[in-house]
Amino acid sequence: MPESMPAANRSTLQTFKAKKAGASKGHKLLKQKRDALKGRFQLLLKDIVETKLVVGEALKDGSFAMAKAQWATAGDDIAATVIERAKKPSITMKLYPDNVAGVSIPVFKLNHDVALDAPAQTLSIANGGAVIAACRETYQKAVIALVRLASLQTAFFTLDEEIKMTSRRVNALEYVLIPQIESVCHYITQEMDEQSREEFFRVKKVVAKKKAKLENERVQLLKDEAEAAAATPGASLAPAAPKVAALAVPSILEAKADSDMMF
Repeated sequence: MPESMPAANRSTLQTFKAKKAGASKGHKLLKQKRDALKGRFQLLLKDIVETKLVVGEALKDGSFAMAKAQWATAGDDIAATVIERAKKPSITMKLYPDNVAGVSIPVFKLNHDVALDAPAQTLSIANGGAVIAACRETYQKAVIALVRLASLQTAFFTLDEEIKMTSRRVNALEYVLIPQIESVCHYITQEMDEQSREEFFRVKKVVAKKKAKLENERVQLLKDEAEAAAATPGASLAPAAPKVAALAVPSILEAKADSDMMF
């Protein structure tokens, strides 16, 4: 028996059959998981391409709106004024988990508090305030698109890594683990068949030897009886009946005086 192979018996065979069933079931589930992840991956790729186009257009519109705001304020730098009035951010972002085929994917959610935009609404009221407000709205749309793009790209990267890991597991089960278990089961089955043939041959030999021994004993017995019969000629093999001596009883027909009679 090879050193790497287990003992060939029914218990070991049942153990490896159970392992094979578990590995096959796990392989099936992992393939389904990989297919689901690939489907979501393709949808994310399509959304990323569309969102990138939207972000490009939003940033281009924002740059144009910023130029208009600079022109409306007679070339004054409004950045310092905006930074001075911005005490708290009106747009915040939170991270939420999303579940895709058992994989946790991070999703960015954007929250906009309109009340915190009040200080910026009074910016340059007398000189180009409407243009600055339009510029702010344009950049808000660009920020929303950027947050969506960041969420999609993060999910894309996470799914890509998970698909690679799942594919490695599927390939390991399909091309390494399951064939090894099958080879072990085949080896155990062959060994058990060989043991059955050896046991059958051994029993057959034992029975043949017993029959030959009984036949030799019967022949020897007949031979001994024949020799005994040849040693005593005329004697019957059956035992002779014993001879019994006859009793001397007087005959009543004989005329003989009886000594006991008085007359």
